[in-house]
Amino acid sequence: MSLDRDSFFIDGGWAAPATSATLQVVSPHSEQVVATVPEGSNADVDAAVASARRAFDEGPWPRMSPEERIEVIQAFSMLYAGKLTEMAGLITTEMGSPTSFANLAQSPAPWMQIESFLTIARAFAWEETRPGALGADVIVRREPVGVVAAIPPWNVPQFTTISKVVPALLAGNTVVVKPAPETPLDAYLMAELLAEAGVPAGVVNIVAAGREVGEHLVAHPGVDKVAFTGSTAAGRKIAAVCGEQLKRVSLELGGKSAAIVLDDADLAATMEGLKFVALMNSGQACVAQTRILASRKNYGAVVDALAETVSGMAVGDPEDPATEIGPMVAQRQQERVEKYIALGQEEGARLVVGGNGMPDGLSSGWYVRPTVFADVDNRMRIAQEEIFGPVLSVIPYDDVDDAVRIANESDYGLAGTVWTADQSAGLDVARRVRAGTYGVNTYTMDFAAPFGGFKASGIGREFGPEGLAQYTELKAIYPSAPAM
Repeated sequence: MSLDRDSFFIDGGWAAPATSATLQVVSPHSEQVVATVPEGSNADVDAAVASARRAFDEGPWPRMSPEERIEVIQAFSMLYAGKLTEMAGLITTEMGSPTSFANLAQSPAPWMQIESFLTIARAFAWEETRPGALGADVIVRREPVGVVAAIPPWNVPQFTTISKVVPALLAGNTVVVKPAPETPLDAYLMAELLAEAGVPAGVVNIVAAGREVGEHLVAHPGVDKVAFTGSTAAGRKIAAVCGEQLKRVSLELGGKSAAIVLDDADLAATMEGLKFVALMNSGQACVAQTRILASRKNYGAVVDALAETVSGMAVGDPEDPATEIGPMVAQRQQERVEKYIALGQEEGARLVVGGNGMPDGLSSGWYVRPTVFADVDNRMRIAQEEIFGPVLSVIPYDDVDDAVRIANESDYGLAGTVWTADQSAGLDVARRVRAGTYGVNTYTMDFAAPFGGFKASGIGREFGPEGLAQYTELKAIYPSAPAM
């Protein structure tokens, strides 16, 4: 079955593009074109924003009760649950996510988000009456922001799209989604499910396009809020535009997270955990904990165990269930990661496993050999800059205070873990590291809790009641004059 598309999802139906420009979706494994879709232009974005604007200003969606919107999104959730395997397969095809990870996180996790947001919305304080300081009651309402521009990245496209679209819709907003040019296919399936669920025309509009058209969307005067996940460099530019326009913005940006291995940690269990937290999605994850901190006393044992673990991971075809490390999303990403591997050697780090060159047994695809560096100083670029590939740096520390200092010695503050047999000691470390999410002997995201970063890792939070509140404006209403 062909995956090609010839239109955009605008105003509740399939709309012809304004130009003949197309995007080629290329398999990162075979390097072959797997689909062709329209490439959005400024004119297409203008049409999508106009549709969303009409739907917000004149349509029924913002004027429905929260219960009515919840009913529609519940229908969407039920339809989404029936398409998890198909959705995971599309994402593996378009960006090379190993099917084992895709069927764990690329589609089930977005569906879990939908269900979590539905639970949160049912209990959310959309309107409350509170005693006023002047003697009369005050009504405090949560109202929708307006038209939301949702801009997800290519690495976990549905995960990051659903985290924006669903809370925005539950709050009564309308949305324009700009999928990344590498990963437009999953968004088409999502559009079909939204339409089938009964989301009114114009409430969700989807136009896949590149960076320049994304900039047009961000700056569009018809957009009231921008919700972006991506690089910190792009986030800074978006924040500047939104600041100039006093436009609401939430940013989920990069990370260079640290996993602290304490001396009492079960090394075998820690290595099994690090396979996921450090190398999930082939290292193409903002929360990947690619700085491994080990004490000088235990440093050699940690390096040896990590080297053995990483060298034993299966690299290859992402559609093979046994594959643990797939390809990079594009040739440019492969080249970027390889440059960092060369840079690490130039900086004086010791290459323990991996290095540049195609992994054994592979002759095509944008693959990178999983790589471990030892003797890394935290000031090295490979320890400070987000590589977004399967490259790990093992950094020595003197004591727990030094480990916390090193973990915090970063422009980023997105995630982290500590590995220890002492739960109390682990929680103490967790409270001291400046990161938005933190795990003791594990790393996960609970969709009932807020997710986001400190410092250059972003502004605002996703998930939980805090994530839903990001898509609302607060209004205070005084129903009667206070007694004088």
